[in-house]
Amino acid sequence: MSDKVYGILLAGGSGQRMGAPMNKILLNVGGIPCIARSANALAPFVDELILVGRKEDESELRLAMRSASGIRGYHFVKGGATRQDSVQAGLCFIPETESNGCVVIIHDGARCMLSAEVMERVLASVQENGSGVAAIPVTNTLRQADASGLAGKTIPRDGLFQMQTPQGFRLGELRAAFRRAYDECFQGTDDAEVMAYAGFPVYLSKGAGSNIKLTTKEDLSLAESMLSHSSIALLRVGHGYDVHRLAEDRKLILCGVEVPHTWGLLGHSDADVAVHALMDALLGAAGLGDIGRHFPDTDPKYKGISSMLLLAEVMQLLSSAGFRPVNADITIIAQKPKLAPFIPRMEENLASALGLPLSCVNVKATTTESLGFEGRQEGISSHAVCLIQSAAPSASEG
Repeated sequence: MSDKVYGILLAGGSGQRMGAPMNKILLNVGGIPCIARSANALAPFVDELILVGRKEDESELRLAMRSASGIRGYHFVKGGATRQDSVQAGLCFIPETESNGCVVIIHDGARCMLSAEVMERVLASVQENGSGVAAIPVTNTLRQADASGLAGKTIPRDGLFQMQTPQGFRLGELRAAFRRAYDECFQGTDDAEVMAYAGFPVYLSKGAGSNIKLTTKEDLSLAESMLSHSSIALLRVGHGYDVHRLAEDRKLILCGVEVPHTWGLLGHSDADVAVHALMDALLGAAGLGDIGRHFPDTDPKYKGISSMLLLAEVMQLLSSAGFRPVNADITIIAQKPKLAPFIPRMEENLASALGLPLSCVNVKATTTESLGFEGRQEGISSHAVCLIQSAAPSASEG
């Protein structure tokens, strides 16, 4: 789309109906927080992401969002007492100087199974019609009943739809609709109702049965089941290995940390053997070759370069290929020096570079009991294993 697209991601839920002791969107779904999955699904289609949540949840939401490695960044905005108030808070964050032709996509953070296909249809509808709301036809029989449960007449389901998110609108029309709603003390159940109340046409786009909202324990179990059946093919394992000779007058850099030692590693770059092994593992898992292909030692622009900068470029290659890391495990093989005191900083560096929680990055160091070239202190080697998956896995649209 030619217009700037803002994404408002609503994160003000609770875990009451699910029986959870916390905001349900902080719960893990397939090992990743629900809100992080929702952010990963939304982020590729928006220019700026606005996360709207309760102030008391901010620290936990920010921690959960560290798992959203598919995003470029986001703004946190304090939400309101109702869904409508929270959307209004997100709208107020968007500068008044922005063009009224900008697009706003509103998505419920509890719908973490959002597929790229649903997003594309919503955006196409906004582009063509000025609005696009994901929805699916009602397929079950509908029947009225009284308070005692006594069934009454059947309601024809022809032309009835179940509303979902995302819901997309032009910025100017959405702002006008919300102003009228507040002026006339109207509270809508969703943004489409607010728009319709203000007289703006609301066009539906094809949603998906898989685009479920996590409300009950059964919903969580269903989402886990959907992921277990759909994401296996999207998981890939990579292994990397590298070795560098020890030499005088060189710094010893490992995982971006300078380790005091008599010798350093010899190489065209800073010779960070551990990061090189990790880069090869990531590239291999994504089928993108190796570091020699992307960063040849014959290229003068890589002379003395920090391997952490090269790792950042590998992350961009991974993202462009539609993948993100899930975890990484690195083993450094060196007789000397002792590396244990430096490992926490190494893990912090890698976790930050990979966009992963610390718990998903592991660095180990071992010796060879004085055997081999590592044992003779001629060089240091490193192995790395990683798991990557699609940056925005989508379930079947059944």
